[in-house]
Amino acid sequence: MTAAAFSRAAPAGRLDFLDTALVVLFLLGIYLGVSLQISEKVPLTCAPSGLAGMIMLWRRRDQIDPRHLGGLLAVVAIYLGSIMSADDYAYLGKRFTGLLQVTYSLVIGYAMFVTLVHGERRQIAGILLTFCLLIIVGCLLETYGGLRPLSDAVRERIYDAAVVYDSDLRDVVLYGRIRPKLFTSEPSAVTFAYTHFSAVWLVVSPWRWKVPVYFGLIGCALVVLPGPTLVLMLLLTIPYMIFLAGGGTGRRSAMRTVGALAISALLVAVAIAVGQMFFAERLNELASGRDASFFYRFTGPMLVALSMFQVHPWAGAGLTGEQYIADQVLNVYMNSPSFQAAWSITRIGDVLTNYFWLHWIYLGLVWGVVTLVAVSIWLRMLGVPSVLYCWAVWLILGQASGSYVGPKTWAVLLIAAAASILRVGAPERQLATAPAAPTPAYRPRVRLANARTEYLSS
Repeated sequence: MTAAAFSRAAPAGRLDFLDTALVVLFLLGIYLGVSLQISEKVPLTCAPSGLAGMIMLWRRRDQIDPRHLGGLLAVVAIYLGSIMSADDYAYLGKRFTGLLQVTYSLVIGYAMFVTLVHGERRQIAGILLTFCLLIIVGCLLETYGGLRPLSDAVRERIYDAAVVYDSDLRDVVLYGRIRPKLFTSEPSAVTFAYTHFSAVWLVVSPWRWKVPVYFGLIGCALVVLPGPTLVLMLLLTIPYMIFLAGGGTGRRSAMRTVGALAISALLVAVAIAVGQMFFAERLNELASGRDASFFYRFTGPMLVALSMFQVHPWAGAGLTGEQYIADQVLNVYMNSPSFQAAWSITRIGDVLTNYFWLHWIYLGLVWGVVTLVAVSIWLRMLGVPSVLYCWAVWLILGQASGSYVGPKTWAVLLIAAAASILRVGAPERQLATAPAAPTPAYRPRVRLANARTEYLSS
């Protein structure tokens, strides 16, 4: 039996040492966000993730389903159609660069997906939890253990001066201390990675006590690495409970859905309370219209997207087409009552830092909807049990990250896809291998649960 045939015969085993190292390198690249300029106009964003993704793609080449590859090429073709439909071909070169970047991001994200779904839940969960704990320990060492000088020295070397965070004085005012950056460009990169990895751990882990531990992770983070992004950790439990944690059919399924919705409403209330308790000064800035960061992350991009629906509804600004709409962005901002003239704008891309709204800014209403449908069909082809779960996670984390064409954006979606398959796959194998025939109420669940087994065996 060849190695490829053996991997198909036993697809749901533990990752070997090299695959584990590649997964760790991919996550490290997402965490750091380090870019390499491979040409004057084309950066290789999240370079460690790109290297790991290409190696994973080569190692898993025999397990790539031609249908998956066809779906990926169809998505790329739709992006190509969107930039060809956008106005003013003088910006076509810049938009084509954006197409190259989003293609690169989707390809390495797919490589990570293929690797994760061939792993074991407990092993993947261990990697993610270790990352989260290392972030906590590293932030403690930076704050209290003298690690900050080394962290700052590394940051100055691996990041451009334009992206290095220099608002420590503002952090002292808002949080009472300098927030840890732990070798990243800014504190929000630390909180984003921690939020993302811990939320995926919650889905993947088979541990029965994982929910209390997850809330413990939230508590530790609020104390050690404070930031409003951490509130998203509570919100990310909602799609997990609604779309993945339930089960059964008929009355049982309805009762679980009602229960999940009730808990979700409670979590929203808790998230509001946590925000008011830990980020009171930040909320005061927001209420008084003095929080430029919130405006650039949420309010401003949303207003620009709504404006694009009116001015360029067909194809938007085109991928990475901020300069094409620079005047429009400034006009929207200046006419917003939430914007203060004292806030400086040096680069248009720096004030549109929300990849959810960038989707609509870049693609417009028509191509934006077409692209969402195409990616959703591709996710179904990948065997994802809940496309809505994937998009819900993507939307929530989009409120804390920009760079629509970058690997971080599409890693969120495709890691969520892999996590959903891992989560639904474990009980499926148990039901499918049970000696007694399942009761009629569970038969639909068995068919749904066999999705991962059929996918992995293909």
